[in-house]
Amino acid sequence: MRKSFLLPIILLAMQSCAQKNDYNLIIGTYTNTGKSEGIYTYDFDTNTGESKQLSVTKGVENPSYLTLSADNKFVYAVNETGKTSAVSAFSFDAAKGDLKFLNKQATNGDDPCYIVADEKNVISANYSGGNASVFGIESNGSLGALKQIVQHFGKSVNKDRQNSPHVHMVFFTPDHKYLIINDLGTDKVYLYNYNINGTNDVLTPHDSVAITPGAGPRHITFSKDGKYAYLIHEMDAGITVFSYTNGSLEKIQETKITEDGFSGENGAADIHISPDGKFLYATNRGSENNITFFAIEKGGLLNKRGQISTLGKGPRNFSIDPTGKYLLVAHQYTNDVVVFERNTQTGELKDTGKRIAVGAPVCLVFAPKK
Repeated sequence: MRKSFLLPIILLAMQSCAQKNDYNLIIGTYTNTGKSEGIYTYDFDTNTGESKQLSVTKGVENPSYLTLSADNKFVYAVNETGKTSAVSAFSFDAAKGDLKFLNKQATNGDDPCYIVADEKNVISANYSGGNASVFGIESNGSLGALKQIVQHFGKSVNKDRQNSPHVHMVFFTPDHKYLIINDLGTDKVYLYNYNINGTNDVLTPHDSVAITPGAGPRHITFSKDGKYAYLIHEMDAGITVFSYTNGSLEKIQETKITEDGFSGENGAADIHISPDGKFLYATNRGSENNITFFAIEKGGLLNKRGQISTLGKGPRNFSIDPTGKYLLVAHQYTNDVVVFERNTQTGELKDTGKRIAVGAPVCLVFAPKK
């Protein structure tokens, strides 16, 4: 009798453990290519690297970048459509991997290309508009009216690409007291005071840091302890390392993701740190289509360890699964996601042979099943 009671309990415990290895993988895309229908959600097994499509959220235009709410109940997506650009809100059923449209609001800034959210606000980075848009969040997760627009001005040395501001990223500092806005067009990183409960003054100017002229600051990420920040430059494929303290960024290192003597076309794209905080990875598009990895050493400094092909064209975005076992690269132009297995001791990447076929993938977001 005792055996018959124990067996179901053991099986239930095993099932519970297995479920923790499954995550939702939400993929943002460009629908104007004709190869994508919207936002795709997959089940991703971190034990095996296998994936299974769960849903496609159709009828949403160019949801190129996504963010997940802190409570895992909502997804917010940019609609990168020039003059008609907007941000859309969706409820998210994590158990089923299903999204349902709630509403959308115009950004009043062309071509949003990045988005962040907390429990009170959603903020988009509008590339062509050279500004950032701040929206409140309603009690049902939908987007409130536009609260504030932060407009940048100025230009930099590259007349073809930097003749006006181009806001490429909005990102909260680890202490959540400030919002960073990277501006490729002005070669500056701006820090704004963040007033989470503000109405028309959610963001107020705090500081700015000038980057090498012509570098084109794109994405930034922070070390696990929040003491260091790593900024990738799109145009010169450089990385600037900063120390971070209470709203202040101080440069401590400059390095490159390209090999010495490289003379091809740059298009540095994305930058992330492994969950254990030991390694940093960065992608380059252009003529490279590769990913470079660095060991993070004492004092936050980077030591280049290697570089491999991403096995596709246009590695726009990549993501490391929450366990740190797999690194997935989204290829905008070859319409697939390549799954690499990551050596947690050396940081090296190995092709698993697994692929996710999806049209023009641009953004990869892992979300818990519960």
